[in-house]
Amino acid sequence: MSNFRFKALEVAQSRHAVPVAAPTERVGDFFGSYTFNNEVMRALLSPEAYLKVTEAISTNGQIDRNIADEVAGAMKSWATSKGATHYTHWFQPLTGETAEKHDAFFDITMEGKAVEKFKGSALVQQEPDASSFPNGGLRNTFEARGYTGWDPSSPAFLMDNGAGGKTLCIPSVFISYTGEALDYKTPLLKALNALDKAATAVCQYFDRNITKVTPTLGPEQEYFVVDRALFYARPDLVLAGRTVFGHAPARGQQLEDHYFGSIPPRVNAFMVDFEFESMKLGMPVRTRHNEVAPGQFEVAPTFEEVNLAVDHNALLMDLMEKIAAKHNLKVLFHEKPFAGVNGSGKHNNWSMGTNTGVNLLAPSTRPKESLRFLTFLVNVVKAVHDNADLLRASIASAGNEHRLGANEAPPAIVSVFLGEALTQTLNDLETKSEVTVNKGDNVYYKLGLNRIPSLMRDNTDRNRTSPFAFTGNKFEFRAVGSSANSASTMTVLNAIVADQLNKFKFDLDARLARGEKKELAIVDILKEYYANSKRILFEGNGYSDEWVEEAASRGLSNIKSSPEALGVFVQPESLALFERTGVMNHAEVESRYEIELEKYIKNVQIESRVMGDLAMNHVVSTALKYQNKLAETARNLVELGMASEAEPIKDILREISTRVIVIKKGVEAMIESRKKANNVTDTGERAKLYATEVKDHFDLIRYEVDKLEEVVDDEDWPLVKYRELLFVK
Repeated sequence: MSNFRFKALEVAQSRHAVPVAAPTERVGDFFGSYTFNNEVMRALLSPEAYLKVTEAISTNGQIDRNIADEVAGAMKSWATSKGATHYTHWFQPLTGETAEKHDAFFDITMEGKAVEKFKGSALVQQEPDASSFPNGGLRNTFEARGYTGWDPSSPAFLMDNGAGGKTLCIPSVFISYTGEALDYKTPLLKALNALDKAATAVCQYFDRNITKVTPTLGPEQEYFVVDRALFYARPDLVLAGRTVFGHAPARGQQLEDHYFGSIPPRVNAFMVDFEFESMKLGMPVRTRHNEVAPGQFEVAPTFEEVNLAVDHNALLMDLMEKIAAKHNLKVLFHEKPFAGVNGSGKHNNWSMGTNTGVNLLAPSTRPKESLRFLTFLVNVVKAVHDNADLLRASIASAGNEHRLGANEAPPAIVSVFLGEALTQTLNDLETKSEVTVNKGDNVYYKLGLNRIPSLMRDNTDRNRTSPFAFTGNKFEFRAVGSSANSASTMTVLNAIVADQLNKFKFDLDARLARGEKKELAIVDILKEYYANSKRILFEGNGYSDEWVEEAASRGLSNIKSSPEALGVFVQPESLALFERTGVMNHAEVESRYEIELEKYIKNVQIESRVMGDLAMNHVVSTALKYQNKLAETARNLVELGMASEAEPIKDILREISTRVIVIKKGVEAMIESRKKANNVTDTGERAKLYATEVKDHFDLIRYEVDKLEEVVDDEDWPLVKYRELLFVK
């Protein structure tokens, strides 16, 4: 009997929901109370300083150092009044996690006295040791200097340390000593700036009052929740983030009863607690619900400016971990922590808004607005079509490789769903030069139940199998992995759309220079763009085998391997696009390619090592001990003259022996393939070997181990089982 497993189960089953009290009765009373937001700045800064800071944020301008001194003083006063003792530049290095180095709000004088201190120089810039952060060959390990710089467009916030103190967190960029970006935020900010300029220039053809375009994002975060004791009883979850073994329970998600079901009390208490803390930090989380798989849930926010939304999502994941610990729960962000049930994604809902309050992806029936909508819609479709492989590269990871193409996630084939009505509109545009967007009359369902109010039907249905789907007034990129930093995908998406809009402006200006009428020229260009990119549109079931065949016949890529997908980053056309838009230079792109490959290799390597350790030191040893018990039983039966009764037991003994032999040989072969891969110096080739030769052993070893789980006595099995992980809450 595995004492550790059953002790963990005993602990998990004895726990109850922890009561959570709201800070106040009204959300408005505490929303954003832990953020240095506009309201706080207006109250604490001089009118001149407040104006300069807000202008710098809206125009991407610089803030003078003298203004920074005043802001720093106001920040310190505000933060210390709420219990803060330290400050940090909070940044997002290419590890995939957030990073912070805390400094105290005081200094020591020559007389040995502590003096409160926080100047503008400390607000604007810090120097964390950068030697151990991923850099992809941009610098030598012994060169430690790197800089973080304040991003004023993302409000500073207070993080409760959980031990009586708070830290002022200042969202920041992170660059090397030679100026290259070492983080997710810096290229994202450049991509957003590129899209703002390109989209504003196109908007000027329709409305001169539009002087700024802001991309928006609402990332829906999926995740699993397990009891903390059960989590620590599974070494693979602790070390690799996913279960490398585990036989499917008799009941999984086949009844579809978990989806939108009643939230378990302990999980609900965690959600409520987490939401209250999120509201204090100005994160507008609005939706919570059970997802399809047992133990799986989702949280979704209101739309925000992309940079802020990305910061909030990174903060949200960190906060969820901390709050879950208070409730003796563990949040799992891995894309596929459990085989046989749905994995988790981070659906990125993206759109563009103007300073005049217009959503550029919202359909309209007015002719001029209709043409503007179609202009942006078609350019987005063409951008995705022309750069589908680059978008695919932006979501490539070891975790997402387990999920993409499975029954709950979009396939690795990038396609676009627009719905029947919009597709017909674009077909009419191509064939008849008609520019009419039919938003549709309000259609109501007639239920024949007088007590039920009339229900209105949307103009188009949703397609949850599409990786890039139009959902009414935005696009939903569903293929992003749940553990990913959305900045990577958003950098690519905003960069490719900016590049495409620049091309559109170039094509239109050339026609206008020839004296063509603006509206007719726009229509002709859109017709050409649509004709050249419509093969990427797909309305059907993206999970079907038929779509894989049809996509191949259309010439669409189906890049299944992460190393192969990541290689798109360093293709000449990708390097040229990033440089053309000013998002990243060649060295920065190539370094990210190297970093992502190394990350992939290390993740698969960890999974392989965990698998070998569990297989040999936990499963095989347990199976052999159980085999000895059975052998003793069989011998006793034979000695008692019951040889025929001993035969079924002998069959089990043979099965255990056969499976143990296969597992042992599989683990040995996996180790040899790992050694072979590790001897390859080229990172790309080494990653490909890990993706094929090392990972090729995973399914074989897992199959035999999971079969042994069905044979070995439940009392002896060492690993917490799926039925316990997924259903004990």
